[in-house]
Amino acid sequence: MTSKDQAVSENQALPVIVTERLTLRGRTPDDAEALFPAMSDPGIMTWWSRAPFADPRELREDFGLEKTGSWRTWAILETRSRHAIGFVSVGSKRQGVSEIGYLLSREAQGRGIGREAVAAVIGQLFAEGQRRVFADTDPDNRGSIALLESLGFRLEGHLRGEWHTHIGIRDSLIFGLLASEWHG
Repeated sequence: MTSKDQAVSENQALPVIVTERLTLRGRTPDDAEALFPAMSDPGIMTWWSRAPFADPRELREDFGLEKTGSWRTWAILETRSRHAIGFVSVGSKRQGVSEIGYLLSREAQGRGIGREAVAAVIGQLFAEGQRRVFADTDPDNRGSIALLESLGFRLEGHLRGEWHTHIGIRDSLIFGLLASEWHG
């Protein structure tokens, strides 16, 4: 089995999470077509560490090469749809500690879908025994900061000049949430 096949297999084996409006399941390369409009959109990709994707084939390949097995990614689908509208990724950093990241298509923004999806994944992580979840976000990414704070994350640090991205050298804010603080 290649590392690409293993990453796809691991994502397909993720537990399916169902909320009031959403179904979250392992993201696959087949989700690239639905998510390409978002991941090629300079506005949506502003705060990512890489530039927008220019080619759907490149995105499909990227979706097949999850970050060396330590990352798990759930595709976000509205329950009545078969098309991904975003995703939530979780990277295991050390025993009991995970980093979380997320992206939503433009049409999914502003409806509470991001909060619902991220909360569901956080609940899953804490149910699995994680003690801490953190997020790394750009200080100018007001939407992400508001989402994290609404879920109970606390600002823990400001790293200056942390990332060299497609928009230049950027600072990073670290937000953290402990299992004991989670109110689901």
